[in-house]
Amino acid sequence: MSQAFTIEQLRPIRSGMTVSRNSKLGEVNNVTYFSMGADTSISQESYDRMTMYIGAAGRGGFILGQEKKLVTMEPDAVLIVPAGTLCGMQTSDGMVYTEIILKKENNMNANVKTNEVFALKNLISYEEGSIANMDVVSNSTMKYVLMAFDEGTGLTPHRAPGNAIVFALEGKATIGYEGKDYELSEGECFRFEKNGLHSVTANGKFKMALLLVLE
Repeated sequence: MSQAFTIEQLRPIRSGMTVSRNSKLGEVNNVTYFSMGADTSISQESYDRMTMYIGAAGRGGFILGQEKKLVTMEPDAVLIVPAGTLCGMQTSDGMVYTEIILKKENNMNANVKTNEVFALKNLISYEEGSIANMDVVSNSTMKYVLMAFDEGTGLTPHRAPGNAIVFALEGKATIGYEGKDYELSEGECFRFEKNGLHSVTANGKFKMALLLVLE
């Protein structure tokens, strides 16, 4: 998909329905887009693998554990749920999110807590004249990384060894992809295919998340 897009555009909210769509990014780490209509819910269930949820649009609640702890999910927020933990969802307004079921062996940043919602852009700070990187969670077949670009910085054209999606969290950037430029703003995404030539140039200060699937 050679254009900026939102997850909501890929999986729009439908009245009274819960709908899922496979991202086709990989097979070992299952990445699925979900939309939930207003006043819908998904019953609690658990996976044998750690799961990450990324808010894309709307607002809803995630119901965790036997005690049914309720945490609120909003756009560009993340929730990481340990393996074997019951998790359900409910929304009164409608909600769109990405679900990533990770492989069993993962490395998680010490600054990240499980079963707590956190705002992605608040995890990483700008560094003067620099590009800052922070791995949120990774394993041998995927990485979920935060990047903060100070004004005037960028990544020169390069190729990645897997399919990837960039999530713009703050500010604006120009994405170069296979010889064409695309403008990316907060709340939008851009997909790179494996070995696609791409670059990132910050237009002012810019923060993004990168999901790279190495399969």
